[in-house]
Amino acid sequence: MDTPGYVILSRLGAQLRATDVLAHNIANADTPGFRAHRPVFAAHVEAQRGVGGHGSGRSVSYALDRATWRDGGPGPIAATGNPLDIAIRGEGWFVVETPGGERYTRAGRFTLDADRRITDAEGRPVLSEAGQPIGFAANDTRIEIQGDGTVRSENGVVGRLRVVRFANEQGLRAEGDSLFSAEEAPAPVERPNIVQGAIEGSNVNSVLEMVRLTAELREFQFATQFAEREGERLSGAVERILKRR
Repeated sequence: MDTPGYVILSRLGAQLRATDVLAHNIANADTPGFRAHRPVFAAHVEAQRGVGGHGSGRSVSYALDRATWRDGGPGPIAATGNPLDIAIRGEGWFVVETPGGERYTRAGRFTLDADRRITDAEGRPVLSEAGQPIGFAANDTRIEIQGDGTVRSENGVVGRLRVVRFANEQGLRAEGDSLFSAEEAPAPVERPNIVQGAIEGSNVNSVLEMVRLTAELREFQFATQFAEREGERLSGAVERILKRR
């Protein structure tokens, strides 16, 4: 394969990656607390070789897939009226207990399990500042969660939600089910802004993502057409060489 072939191959790989990321965003447009992902590309530049003397060749740029970053913008907060639906306005992450250790989430669609503990949608306990699940007694019927994360019932304070933050949120690793793990130790959010009876939605704008996806698909088609024409050009060149022989 010659240089144009490698260049267009790198472009096809970049376009495929971009469409995959956009499709993932669209699929999670209704996932509570989801943050949109964006691909990061760079140009790998090198000088052409074998085209004359030193410095006589033009530089060649290849598309290079560098990373994916997470859009940290907040999603819209929608009222649900469910006392166990909780949203964080501003910075912060809820902490849940999993078999693999603590994990972090913005998806505050919580419920009570059979032991009357606050859990996430998959039954994982939501932790308090003391690092323990928050549970209610059988006679606790009215659940109130205050703006600072304090959890109360008509019988008094039950606990306080643990809300944490990270110096580098881009370092969080997605594990599915709206959970993230982290290598760095989290810091507590001293004054979280908790909203009871509401859910933070995804920060994905479905219409905008569809427009971006359409544009990326068109770019992919253009790159594919170029690759096909380049293949035809090479085939024609080979045929002419063979005829001359």
